[in-house]
Amino acid sequence: MKKIITSLMMLMMLLPAYADDVQKSLDKALQKAQKKEMKQKMKDYKKDGYEVMGSRTMEVALLKHYSKLNELGDDGAVFEGYSSGTKSKNSAEQMAINNATIKYAQKAGSTVKGRVVTDIFADGTGDDSEFEKFYAAYERLVEQKVKNVLVPSYSVIRKNADGTYELQAFFIVDENKARAARKAALENALTESQLAQKYADSVRDFINDRVED
Repeated sequence: MKKIITSLMMLMMLLPAYADDVQKSLDKALQKAQKKEMKQKMKDYKKDGYEVMGSRTMEVALLKHYSKLNELGDDGAVFEGYSSGTKSKNSAEQMAINNATIKYAQKAGSTVKGRVVTDIFADGTGDDSEFEKFYAAYERLVEQKVKNVLVPSYSVIRKNADGTYELQAFFIVDENKARAARKAALENALTESQLAQKYADSVRDFINDRVED
């Protein structure tokens, strides 16, 4: 019995060190994968004629981008905005920001809609018209509140043969802040739909679902 207890105690002492080694290995693997991904992105951007916006080099912009993502861990996500056909770099960037904001709001609405259809109206007896009002209100309010959640990371731009610009803007989303913004939008949207109020508690549970690009 004493031998078993001693062995268990030794195992318990070794477990933290083992866990640290596993975490270090995972961190190294992640860094290696990100480094490979970054090199591929730089190669693709160069091939497609894109250059980074601003005074930073492409490498520095991507290093800062991945560093911020690593800092957020599982709470970090990337969202993209796009614009084309503009003759001004500033206009292209603003259009890409607007595109990302609208896209995020639409995806947030479709995420909730999917859960409502699956979990609440699975029997097909729901009042779709009333809930459509709720979805529209929710998307509109998410769009208003999510602007502070989509944090600009870096943008790449290229000039087309016709003189217009094409731009891709990348944003880093902190899921904790994004969830708070969606919850605030939800509470306001619920007041605009009597039917949604009936299912308010169930719908609130859906807000925790991540919004992916």
